[in-house]
Amino acid sequence: MRVRSVAKGVSEFLIETVGEIVLTLLATALLAGLVLAAWWSWSHSPRLTVGGGALLALLVAHGAWARFRDPAVARRRRGLAAVTSAGSTAVAATAVFLLLYAETGFWS
Repeated sequence: MRVRSVAKGVSEFLIETVGEIVLTLLATALLAGLVLAAWWSWSHSPRLTVGGGALLALLVAHGAWARFRDPAVARRRRGLAAVTSAGSTAVAATAVFLLLYAETGFWS
């Protein structure tokens, strides 16, 4: 009975460790892809890169504003508000994912 509980504990530990490694590799690849895309874009046209970044920031800000404004005014999100709200949520989720997993080696 003791061997079974030890084996179960070891298998749970290994599954969790492998899961963390996979998430860390995925986050690192995502971060590397974002950096590579920014570098490539900057090398071709710095003006368009800054303009695209500003437009993306504006859309994310609009999405956050649409999500958190007064519910009596917001009623129902349609069109641009729905798209930017979803985009803002995706950017926030990606940022949290990268903060939690991409820099784990840096802090430990």
